[in-house]
Amino acid sequence: MADETEVMELNGRLGAEPEPENDENPPRRGRRTGHLNMNHYANKKSAAESMLDIALLMANASQLKAVIEQGPSFSFYIPLIVLISMSLVLQIIVGILLIFIVKYDLNNPAKHAKLDNLNNIATGLVFIIVVVNIFVTAFGVQKPAAVMSSKE
Repeated sequence: MADETEVMELNGRLGAEPEPENDENPPRRGRRTGHLNMNHYANKKSAAESMLDIALLMANASQLKAVIEQGPSFSFYIPLIVLISMSLVLQIIVGILLIFIVKYDLNNPAKHAKLDNLNNIATGLVFIIVVVNIFVTAFGVQKPAAVMSSKE
């Protein structure tokens, strides 16, 4: 049948907790009764961050391809190559950090300081990635001229 994790995900309760009795004030839809499992919450948060990181990674890879296709004659060729490459490297580092963050048990107080530091580093790197990508957008990545003229 279902293990405890599946039971927790489906009804917001741990498998060992008894079913709540029907009383006059049942919990409103969307509200969960019981305790918040911090590991479950942190893992979902890290998974969401990882998915966004993958989406940005793919967008940056596409931008890098477009810049390389334009060639060195493009006025911002070198700055865009450097910025996009820097963004890609930072995203890979953040992805690795998120793997380590998910690995640790958040319910263990001995790990809180280390997790807090890793989380702060990941947040700082994400901020740098956002700033770098603002500059990438400001310099602009256009389609190569050959591709644009063939569409007309």
